[in-house]
Order: sequence, then C-alpha cells, then structure tokens
Amino acid sequence: MARIELAFPGDVFCFETRIPVRITDINGANHLSNDALISMLSEARAQFLVRYDVSEASSDGIGIIVTDLATMYQAESFFPEMLRFEVGLMDFNKYGGDFVFRVTKAQSGQPVALAKYGFVFFNYQQKKVVPIPESFRLRFA
Repeated sequence: MARIELAFPGDVFCFETRIPVRITDINGANHLSNDALISMLSEARAQFLVRYDVSEASSDGIGIIVTDLATMYQAESFFPEMLRFEVGLMDFNKYGGDFVFRVTKAQSGQPVALAKYGFVFFNYQQKKVVPIPESFRLRFA
C-alpha cells in the first residue's frame, strides 16, 4: 500500500497554539496515541476558529463538517511534552478546502506530524453541502 506524503508551503500557517501531551494521551507503546493526536488536531482547529471569530455552526444551521483526514507521522511524542500546532487553510473549492497542520515539539522544534482535514460547509437543517460563505472566503482565501 502506498504511504501518504504531505507537504505544505511554510507561509500557509497563520495560527499556532500549544497543547501538552497528557498521561491519558499515551498508548501501550508508551507514546502519543493516534486517537489522542486526532483529538489534539480538533482542539487546534477549534482554537483557530475561535481566534478568527468563526463559528463551527451558525444560527442559520450552516456549519463546517470534516470530510477526510490524512496524517503523516514523523516522530514519537511522550508525556509530558508540549506540542506546537501550526494551523492554516488551503486548497479552497466552491464548498470548502483543507485545514492543514504542522505539529512539532515546542522545546526542540522536532517534527512530530503533518496532517490535513478536508472540510465543506454544510446546512445541518437541509442536510446538504452548501457553498463557502462569502465572509469566510474573503477572510481566508
């Protein structure tokens, strides 16, 4: 099976946050587990949206829904390391685009993972994909 290869331009990242590796994030091999990293990516995405005053779901029923996730692991991470999550947006289309992430160890800068979340805007009341709101496109595209 082919391996996933992710690469992002350095200037795509416009936000960063730090998240600690908790003891509950450690798996049987004594390093950061896959599911914990995915939860951390979701937290970083949520903090990014808060920073830019974007709601994941608005009062009119339109929100962001994740369509896919790709992750390329580069190194192990351990409790109690602090991880730096850089977040950006790219590859816009009519309905959405990609959240992209670069995860490094905060102290050393060692790469831990690259990831991307595909997303679209979704009308939760009508249960259908809708075009990107113009306000979002103008802010980030």
